[in-house]
Amino acid sequence: MLKKLFKLLGILILLAAIGYGILYYLYNEPIPLGESGPEADALAYRMFDALNYKNYNNTKVLEWSFRGDHNYKWDREKEIVTVSWDDTVVNLDLITPSSSTATINNESASYEKTQDLIEKAQSYFNNDSFWLVAPFKAFDQGTERYLVEMEDGSEALLVTYTLGGDTPGDSYMWIIEPSGRPKSFKLWTKIIPIGGVEATWEDWIKTESGVFLPTQHKMGPLSISMGEVMGY
Repeated sequence: MLKKLFKLLGILILLAAIGYGILYYLYNEPIPLGESGPEADALAYRMFDALNYKNYNNTKVLEWSFRGDHNYKWDREKEIVTVSWDDTVVNLDLITPSSSTATINNESASYEKTQDLIEKAQSYFNNDSFWLVAPFKAFDQGTERYLVEMEDGSEALLVTYTLGGDTPGDSYMWIIEPSGRPKSFKLWTKIIPIGGVEATWEDWIKTESGVFLPTQHKMGPLSISMGEVMGY
């Protein structure tokens, strides 16, 4: 019986490997080549203008959720984010993470547990905030921008992050509408083994502070809701 189980497991692993190989062959794209310089920067600034970047800079608080699992209130003046999930709340200090606090069921977590929760909250925030404000991070420290000529004659903006976050070295190519607003990006990241997977940026809203932010993304069959997005 055990021998048959191992044999079945081996077949399943083989089928999974074959399936991944087929998907990789059909859909994997190499990172496109582009030109860095003033033209690439100009396209990034056009995207900024379309989303009211000046208003983003003046936005004091951002609130959203990620797929209904993680909830955020980001005080951008104090650089503190309240991150909540399940029965856990972390008041994450972005300047001095070690001074952050955590509660479970409204009770203070132990020191060791708090350190674990701070690390988890930081990882959640790095990922989930990117899906909200990534267009505004095109000039972050350590970024490189490239203008990419598409097959249809349009231009796209490739941004590579060489520093910061959880996965430095990741690249994102923004597909930008004539208005300057991004409609999607393609990803080359360590967490997704197939390069060039495309995710939409849609259902944009104009917040109280006047900045445009997305409330929905789609990546293949996966939908990513940003919940009730607020900026004020």
